[in-house]
Amino acid sequence: QVQLVESGGGSVQAGGSLRLSCASFGYTVSPTCMAWFRQAPGKEREGVAAIYTNSGSTYYADSVKGRFTISQDNAKNTVYLQMNSLKPEDTAMYYCAADFRYGGNYLSYTRYMYWGQGTQLTVSS
Repeated sequence: QVQLVESGGGSVQAGGSLRLSCASFGYTVSPTCMAWFRQAPGKEREGVAAIYTNSGSTYYADSVKGRFTISQDNAKNTVYLQMNSLKPEDTAMYYCAADFRYGGNYLSYTRYMYWGQGTQLTVSS
């Protein structure tokens, strides 16, 4: 069974940096795409960044372009989200997601079948 385990969340001051990790297990064929989503209280789940694992192509929400970077370490079956220049509005629960299909909107939460349990990021001003 596919499992995704996030780590690296915490509290940071505005302007700071943090890196999230997502370790994936339980599959013999690698997911075609993996992504990070976030959800703040009272808001919809938002796609933050995605990576097409075969080519390494990346996709970002406009709100994080230039500040966040998604990357992968295939040997470790791990995807990372490097977050720089953090803002209070980045505060949310961050979720890792994976899917094995091709195509679609890589930043749409409806596209992904497998989800981690989430890790909290709090950015204080």
